[in-house]
Amino acid sequence: MREGSLEPPVRHPLDWRNPDFYDEAKLDAEMRRVFDICHGCRRCFNLCDSFPRLFDLVDNAGDAELHGVPSEAFKSVVDACTLCDLCFMTKCPYVPPHPWAVDFPHLMVRHRAAEAKTAGVPFALKQLTQTDRNGELARPVAAIANWASAETNSVTRPILQKIAGVHAEAHLPQFNGKTLVMRAKAEPLELNRDAPAYGKHKVVLYATCFANYNNPAIGMAARAILARNGVETEVVYPSCCGMPQLEQGDLAAVDAKAAKVAQALGPWIDKGYDIVALVPSCALMLKLEWPLIVPPDAPHRAAVDKLAQATFDVSEYIVDLARRDGLAEGLQPLPGGVALHIACHARAQNMGQKAAEMLRLIPKADLKVIERCSGHGGSWGVLTENFPVALKVGKPVATQALKSGKAFVASECPIAGPHIMQGIERLKGDEAGPGPEQLHPVVLFARAYGIMV
Repeated sequence: MREGSLEPPVRHPLDWRNPDFYDEAKLDAEMRRVFDICHGCRRCFNLCDSFPRLFDLVDNAGDAELHGVPSEAFKSVVDACTLCDLCFMTKCPYVPPHPWAVDFPHLMVRHRAAEAKTAGVPFALKQLTQTDRNGELARPVAAIANWASAETNSVTRPILQKIAGVHAEAHLPQFNGKTLVMRAKAEPLELNRDAPAYGKHKVVLYATCFANYNNPAIGMAARAILARNGVETEVVYPSCCGMPQLEQGDLAAVDAKAAKVAQALGPWIDKGYDIVALVPSCALMLKLEWPLIVPPDAPHRAAVDKLAQATFDVSEYIVDLARRDGLAEGLQPLPGGVALHIACHARAQNMGQKAAEMLRLIPKADLKVIERCSGHGGSWGVLTENFPVALKVGKPVATQALKSGKAFVASECPIAGPHIMQGIERLKGDEAGPGPEQLHPVVLFARAYGIMV
């Protein structure tokens, strides 16, 4: 057997309907098999907190071997995993097709699924991840909700920490009174007939829960860029992609969301529309995770496969548009440069640094590209026990962004961006002078066209 794999990594389906998937003894045996490989390799020691926790458990065992670690101690390793996928995509030499077939993130999902089946997802955490319901409830009272959730609110945030387990200092996404779907309907755009791509493409922007309820500017920027380039767009939002539920191991809920979204978007694909997801995590779900989760005999399986083939990440689509047809004129330099964080779930799509490629289309582009996990981990990073760890994992990103001296900090992940800024604020301390402005790369690209959203 040779050391490592030379082939690109592939993933095996999650057989979550099989009772063996949840069998305690079989799960423990697989955890020990994989953890023993990790202990012998240790290549991922600096990626996240899961691996230092695992290696500390082994090193502190009687003979510094895994068999001396009790199985109940594994939970601390599982709880530290953010499902960033970087160990699978960039570090581990033993991922499939290597015969050892190590898939650490999906093993963590399996453990969480077994835990959820036995004990259920904790109530407060389950409510936190109901993004569609929370967005609909907060939308009519967005100003009040944003006041209450602001980390500067010393009255409500300690209460939220005590009741919901959300760290009082963690940044929480703000809500918007008008959803992306509402704004797109109310603000029609005229297509640029002089653009090279005019009349050649049609796009459905899959709004995602975050862009729809929290930051419609991402979607408004994307549709304005595409309209400038002659591309017809429709904004559609059937449901959340289920990434928050995947993080908790609720695979049945992910399957249900896949069915709803795939069946809603299928008719658009049949009419010749490309599907563009506005958030990397959601693009990853549609492209890669759903085909591994939805059972092969499910009635919506064909719709899921069709959607996976038709889906693009938003930065990926703009770069592809530039290559195929050329972009409309009018891009202008962005003064001050950009420190660009490549989101983990963009990297996991195995498509290259598309946000960097997109921003390099801007004249005189001045980029500092940062490829490292920001540490936030979705809903994981805001929890009381995780927020300090999230800041620790993300500190190298914040340090590189601050030292770059760029005018803008951008991340493809709209949750990672503010988290990086929190790291920068802690590094700056009382240092005088304003810090960089944090914007999404697509919003920056729109600004280069003179479009303000």
